Amino acid sequence: MTKQKGSDLLVRALENEGVERIFAVPGEENLDVLESLRTSTIELVLMRHEQPAAFMAATYGRLTGKPGVVLTTLGPGATNLTTAAAYAQLGGMPMVMITGQKPILSEPQAQFQIVDIVGMMAPLTKLSRQIVSTAMIPTTVRNAFRIATEERPGAVHLELPEDIAAELGDEPLVRPHAMVLPVAADAALDAAAERLLAAERPLVLIGAAANRSRLVPSLSRFIRRTRLPFVNTQMGKGAVDGAGDLYLGTAALSEGDYVHDAIDQADLILAIGHDTVEKPPFLMTGRPREVIHVGFGPAAVEEVYFPQYEVIGDIAGGLDQLGDRLEGKLHHDLGFFLSLRSQILAHVNEGSQDGRFPPVPQRIVHDVRQALPDDGVVTLDNGTYKIWFARGYRTHLANTILLDNALATMGAGLPSGMMAAMLDPARKVIAVAGDGGFMMNSQELESAVRLGLNLVVLIVEDGSYGMIRWKQSQAGFTDWGLQFGNPDFVKYAEAYGAKGTRVQRTEDLLPILRQALDEGGVQLVVVPVDYSENQRVLIDELKNRR
Repeated sequence: MTKQKGSDLLVRALENEGVERIFAVPGEENLDVLESLRTSTIELVLMRHEQPAAFMAATYGRLTGKPGVVLTTLGPGATNLTTAAAYAQLGGMPMVMITGQKPILSEPQAQFQIVDIVGMMAPLTKLSRQIVSTAMIPTTVRNAFRIATEERPGAVHLELPEDIAAELGDEPLVRPHAMVLPVAADAALDAAAERLLAAERPLVLIGAAANRSRLVPSLSRFIRRTRLPFVNTQMGKGAVDGAGDLYLGTAALSEGDYVHDAIDQADLILAIGHDTVEKPPFLMTGRPREVIHVGFGPAAVEEVYFPQYEVIGDIAGGLDQLGDRLEGKLHHDLGFFLSLRSQILAHVNEGSQDGRFPPVPQRIVHDVRQALPDDGVVTLDNGTYKIWFARGYRTHLANTILLDNALATMGAGLPSGMMAAMLDPARKVIAVAGDGGFMMNSQELESAVRLGLNLVVLIVEDGSYGMIRWKQSQAGFTDWGLQFGNPDFVKYAEAYGAKGTRVQRTEDLLPILRQALDEGGVQLVVVPVDYSENQRVLIDELKNRR
């Protein structure tokens, strides 16, 4: 083989893994890699900040099941990746981060800009490793992609020093191979089937790890075959069509919501893909109940989640075999849960037609749902509106609502929407963010315009860190320290070459969203919000029904 630079070998190894694009904020230490990318088949997506670049890479992993790749420089460029690394790691999103470093065979600049990035990333990733020779590159890259992808998916970090990128080598690549996961043991499947057949009011809970595109057919088939009613966690939302008559709601809170009427009445919960990194959808403390955990790996036993039975292995294969054991044998009276369903959904839909201005969050959720087709995508940043979307937004297809209920970081909503729009330009996409979360990565409007994306960004404006302000009020503290001013968002959008629109009347929100989606391009829509419903519904109303 002809010898080639380490950077060329790295890029060839990435091509070997099927990498189509890399999200990047390159630096001096990446110039060899940048030159190698220039003549490769990989698209370079230049971003304005490392954090949203990695948010996009993580979202790519979430939507495709293949690791997204982000490239940054050393020092401050690499430290800016930490939040997104935790986002991918806690959210189960496959991602590979590649950072630069000063030469390691000499120290011509002493310790300038040098931080122990490998050590820093170790607790935030599944693997963090420095490449110390070209001979390492093929196996290290292959291992990084395998580890990032295998269950439970997550973040992997590789550091490529400047002198290793320039070093010559001739190592052969390692061909990727498909991973075939084992199915749960017959004894575990038999025990689960026995408990489900013995239960009087079994209920299915669908969690984050079940919300994978490849699992949707088996999961939907299992619900159809067994006719078991189901609820989902926030990150499990959309894995099975929410329009079906067996959907009882989403557990947006840990207890006390209307959907918990169904959860509390179940004598057995089949928790499919529940991951305890999510805020708990229900608490096992209190009323005794049996829980069967179905997952790729064993349950993490927590104070609020300690299943008595486990079905461990490939979820798709396990559900198909469990369905074989149950189909035609379950004879539960669905009347109880179906009557609860109508009550739960009626309560959740209250306020969706409220005409006051500023609009209440229920109305905003309703109008976003009406504006998008069934396959339209809504991505959420983190704020109080996320609870309202989790409770009230009805999904019909998997991965049509993207929210983060694991790290629950602000700043991810816009780059997540950009990634969804980039992957499928024909789909309608709305990124919803509060004014606080939007401004954390608002510079990426320039990237969205430059990339020619079709994306509507809906800013829910209240001039404060609203979620924390609400919690401050609940705790009985004085309303202090959490309010801020905003730029003129319409002019702000126009300065980036996008179109900006401010909603002046509640009845205008839906037509403005529809027009923005139809026009295409990057559209920023600003709507004020009346968050008094947080206290009235989520606190007072739910407290009074206990």
